[in-house]
Amino acid sequence: MDLTQRSSCILLHITSLPGPHGIGDFGPDAYRFVDWLQSAGQTIWQWLPTTPIGPGNSPYQSVSAFAGSPLMVAFEPLVQAGWIDHGELQDAPVAEGGRRVDFEAIVPWRLERLRRAHAGFLARGTADQRAALQAWRVQQAWWLDDYLLFMALEWAHGGQRWWDWAPALRLREAAALQQAAREHAGEIDFWAFVQWRFDTQLTALRAYGQARGVRLMGDLPIFIAHHSADCWARPDLYELDEDFQPTVVAGCPPDDFSEDGQRWGNPLYRWDRMAAEGYAWWTARVKRTLAQADVFRIDHFRGFAGYYEIPATCPTAREGQWVPGPGRAFFEAIERTLGRLPIVAEDLGLITPDVLALRDGCGFPGMRILSQAFGGDASHEFLPHQYVPNTLVYTGTHDNHTVHGWWAQATPAERQFAASYLDAWDRDIHWGMIRAAAQSVACMAVFPLQDVLGLGSEHRMNLPGTMGPHNWTWRFDWSMMGEEPRRVLGLITAASGRGPFALLA
Repeated sequence: MDLTQRSSCILLHITSLPGPHGIGDFGPDAYRFVDWLQSAGQTIWQWLPTTPIGPGNSPYQSVSAFAGSPLMVAFEPLVQAGWIDHGELQDAPVAEGGRRVDFEAIVPWRLERLRRAHAGFLARGTADQRAALQAWRVQQAWWLDDYLLFMALEWAHGGQRWWDWAPALRLREAAALQQAAREHAGEIDFWAFVQWRFDTQLTALRAYGQARGVRLMGDLPIFIAHHSADCWARPDLYELDEDFQPTVVAGCPPDDFSEDGQRWGNPLYRWDRMAAEGYAWWTARVKRTLAQADVFRIDHFRGFAGYYEIPATCPTAREGQWVPGPGRAFFEAIERTLGRLPIVAEDLGLITPDVLALRDGCGFPGMRILSQAFGGDASHEFLPHQYVPNTLVYTGTHDNHTVHGWWAQATPAERQFAASYLDAWDRDIHWGMIRAAAQSVACMAVFPLQDVLGLGSEHRMNLPGTMGPHNWTWRFDWSMMGEEPRRVLGLITAASGRGPFALLA
């Protein structure tokens, strides 16, 4: 995908879509949203990570760097295939009239219905369908087999962490793994079915978007979770002790926003061992990502230049240190196998010259957050007149206030600066920011749907560093959309050369 072409993008996670089954998925509303994007002149749809959610319902703490979220598998195709009856889907837990996700209720509900659909597939699946599943399993075995066995063992152990399993299983002794695969063959088949459906449905949605000029933008977290199939399968690639516990963990140092810093707790990579293997694990991970998206954002890009290492014994991030990352050799190794990478560098936070040198040396576009541009003076790098073309401008991200939420808590000086710069005030401040972003030289302008709809911070997606009850739960419904946001967004997109000029007619 050519990232230099001017484009306009909407940021909306799959789980935020409407739908009758408690959480957004790859069902009919996803296709309807693609149609909406096309009608508004948008050419890219950005998602958050589509891997299974982890602690706090976060998509950034997954049990697998390769698997898809079971929560995104739509039920309508399963009904059409005859594997589950529509009547079994009528009691889905719906929170706040469909405008929130009740994860505590919806996760077990959806998994139970997926198990029923799998049973229906076993009973009524055709020979061609069974052959298609088997062929897919063979094709994806390079990541799938470890994930399937991990999920089966996690289920058999009641969710117990892998380092507390029996020694033969946590040490991955061949005889023990073979025995476990035989004992849990039914559970393994279930998780294979779920992943097959995830891949099939995502592929169909992606093709639908491509046919309408809408590309997908994925999101790749830099770190993986300790309790994950990846860490269990290759513990030698992580900074772990003899008991498989991290000796150092990821995070970021204290700053003006957090006196203790942020201790994320992810195990850190043994970059020396990954380099000795030609970064094969990462190449496989990027290969999987490119099978699902046309372009992807790498979260915490600065970690490839230098990352913050915190002793695992430290309860905060106060005692950490900066350690050099793998640098440009990392990306060059992956590109030797996969070709030119359509990567967006999430270069936010504490950015040092080595990070900028890595980003620019690789030719990756960086990010600018327009709603954070008005706390200083006219020299702020997030102001549009400071941009270079190889840039993505966001009005905000999933971790920020919405534009109207920012406006509500901004200082009088910030408001005056923004109003003067954007020629907008109060009710139309979101359109002022969207217009300024669209008219900038940035190659891509990205707008969270909440900002297009002019919503306040009660609609934000996530509050970083918290486990708040509303994190990751936001959903819209079609009654919120109306005609005006689509029409105005289309006009701005067309007038700024980011979409079909015919929208101005």
